[in-house]
Amino acid sequence: MTRTRSVNEDRSEYGITQGKEADGMTQPLTITLVGAGLRGMIYSGFSLKRPDHMRIVAVADPNELRRNRCKEKYDIEDNMVFASWSELFARPRVSDAIFICTRDRDHFEPAMKAMELGYHVLLEKPMSPDWQQCLELGRQADKYGRILSICHVLRYAPFFRKIKELLDSGRIGRLMSIQHNENVGYWHQAHSYVRGYFNSAESSSPMILAKSCHDLDIIAWLAGGKCLSVASYGHLSYFRPENAPPGAPKRCLDGCPVADECVYYAPNTYLIENGGWKAEAASSDPSYEARYKAMKEGPFGRCVYHCDNDVVDHQVVSMEFENEITAVFTMSAFTEKTSRTLKLMGTHGEIRASMETDEIEIRRFGSGEQEKIKLVPPEGHVGHGGGDSRLVYDFVKAVKSQGEHSSATSVHASIQSHLMAFASERSRLEKRMVRLDEFQ
Repeated sequence: MTRTRSVNEDRSEYGITQGKEADGMTQPLTITLVGAGLRGMIYSGFSLKRPDHMRIVAVADPNELRRNRCKEKYDIEDNMVFASWSELFARPRVSDAIFICTRDRDHFEPAMKAMELGYHVLLEKPMSPDWQQCLELGRQADKYGRILSICHVLRYAPFFRKIKELLDSGRIGRLMSIQHNENVGYWHQAHSYVRGYFNSAESSSPMILAKSCHDLDIIAWLAGGKCLSVASYGHLSYFRPENAPPGAPKRCLDGCPVADECVYYAPNTYLIENGGWKAEAASSDPSYEARYKAMKEGPFGRCVYHCDNDVVDHQVVSMEFENEITAVFTMSAFTEKTSRTLKLMGTHGEIRASMETDEIEIRRFGSGEQEKIKLVPPEGHVGHGGGDSRLVYDFVKAVKSQGEHSSATSVHASIQSHLMAFASERSRLEKRMVRLDEFQ
């Protein structure tokens, strides 16, 4: 017998429906945004939903168009607009906290300096492509007594919170094994990890860190214990020159003979009328002329088989936790859609779940019953199923409470998953099992 019930997400969980008095926020937290790209503008957008909780008062970004767009959106004063974080930090502290949403390799220095100057910090993941710097960020937060939260937004998504609730309540008994799939999506791989900013481990970070420290964090959170060791395998197998169609040029607009049939033909992604966030990544100027020029000259106009990418397009990680839980994580570009799917196996039952459909299925052994939970989240893919807003609210609440409320993604809660990613990459490259205590 199958029972199905729908669950509307609880907006009060992150304060959207609560008044100022209800959560103790009598004055809005002032925020400086460093990095006004896609993620930075999403996180800062919470200030428009709840101006009584948070206000954007300054911005720093080297791109004039982006920083001016941010200035206008949040009505920032002229003298609070900066071309770099170093220019910003030459001034006395201008806000209560700071959002650092720069590129991967530009996280560590501004975060360290911000905490020294008195800012609390919300830091985009990954913390750093260097494991020692990750540990140093934690020490810096402790040294200065700052709140440092990491943007592991999936912990806040109603989908994963419901799964955690089911596990903690013992619905499937003692958790034994986790299978977690990150279905990257063929188009997302091409955009971000072949043509895009995250296509090189040297200039950005390994894909297991850049894309999937989210997922390793979720696995560690669900497991509820310390990860002891990992073994990993992965390759860059498909997006390589030898797989290019005969006669394919270096750029899609240079007379590609398979333009009509290639699913990676760049103009079909970046020159369409509503290209969305992908088109914005290719060109900050949304005009057709600017986007066309980007196809002729910029990285997003390149043939996916003739790029300078070196990160994997598929990888698996096996994990052992101290409480005898085992886990397997698979990350693959070769999926139709971007989604996350899970199977959690316990001593009394199992949970199967799909983030794409927001469905969770519970099966208890020997009962002959299935229970299906259908969640109704407030935001879609870009908002991580409602996780983005909850993340920001949790950070604001932690700062306003002066540490009495602990962020679910504090730096110390987030370090383990970063070390799991570093260990996975070391295992993949060195072809051996890696213990996490190698990184202590």
